[in-house]
Amino acid sequence: MWKDIEAAPADAILGLTEAFKKDTNPKKVNLGVGVYKDDDGATPILDCIKKAERLLVDQQSTKGYLPIPGDAEYGLSVQKLLFGEDNDVIQSKRASTIHSPGGTGGLRVGADLIKKFKSEAKIWVSTPTWANHKGIFTAAGFSIEDYPYYDQDTKNVDFEAMYEVLKNVPSGDVVLLHVCCHNPTGVDLSSEQWDAVVELASSCGWLPFLDFAYQGFGDSMESDRLPIEKFAKAGIDFLVASSFSKNFALYNERTGALTIVSPNAEESSIAMSHVKKIIRVNYSNPPAHGGLAARTVLTDNDLYKEWINEVAVMRDRIKDMRVAFVEGLKKRGVTQDFSYIVDQRGMFSFSGLNDNIVNWLQKDKSIYIVKGGRINVAGLTTNNINYVCDAIAEALNK
Repeated sequence: MWKDIEAAPADAILGLTEAFKKDTNPKKVNLGVGVYKDDDGATPILDCIKKAERLLVDQQSTKGYLPIPGDAEYGLSVQKLLFGEDNDVIQSKRASTIHSPGGTGGLRVGADLIKKFKSEAKIWVSTPTWANHKGIFTAAGFSIEDYPYYDQDTKNVDFEAMYEVLKNVPSGDVVLLHVCCHNPTGVDLSSEQWDAVVELASSCGWLPFLDFAYQGFGDSMESDRLPIEKFAKAGIDFLVASSFSKNFALYNERTGALTIVSPNAEESSIAMSHVKKIIRVNYSNPPAHGGLAARTVLTDNDLYKEWINEVAVMRDRIKDMRVAFVEGLKKRGVTQDFSYIVDQRGMFSFSGLNDNIVNWLQKDKSIYIVKGGRINVAGLTTNNINYVCDAIAEALNK
């Protein structure tokens, strides 16, 4: 069946990891895939999760199927994290949440839901955006449009250009927005700019679809969710795909959520009825373990406090590596200004390194970076930072 079919190209990011694994250079460094590394270069299991898992082992009496939307208490815990415990969205039951297989699963279920009832809608994504966004929505049958986001000259958001495009997005189309720690640029909108975007969504009638994969990696759990609170206050329809892969380090448990917010409880219930139909013919119901472990932490005061502290450690280490990277290049005589990297947020940085340098770093130094120059700052450690800075300085000073 397959002999006359051409093989599909490797995933741009995961394919880089496969090449990294085959590399025999003992100094090799993977700054491509979006996985947090501690200073030993490991992706640890959080202590709060280990404790939650022990509790589950002791307390669980069955491995029966979860309901189609997942565990109800998990869904409520997700909502409290997204909106704040006392938010009217929760009290009025305007939000419906399903446990999805990761944030990617949440995006795809949301895409399938929208496509079912808005078949002519287009999806608008930022330039640039996460490499998998276009693939997810194209696979769901959507046409993709781009809106301006990152200004290569200022190393910041080109909000004027972004605003001009978004104000002309047709009613009924969908605009995909990164809530915080924009991937791949690390550059986020200001509070005032979010106010303007919420007003555009309200007045123009397009549907916001919020991708929230890095809550807690920007400034804090509370401040990172402020854009979502602004949309909730506006009383409009919107969707949120969220993930616990990064902030709970539950990468291989595929633990995420899709939350659909409607103007009232009745519409929210209708939306959930159709989401269930979509899930049933896709994966039927979600995997339990990661969601139940996260729920256990989110509903236990002591474990929750421990989790907040563990996320702060990850966030602060990434910030320290940003500073070390910029200072390391400066000490090596690099005259190009990389100070903007310190101001970027989250795991990723748009480094400004061109593809020629990216290719040379991989070929000659076994340093793996995504084309376009996106660096996973969390892949830098005190053990590899000097090697990385030496290599980049050599490339830039040639």
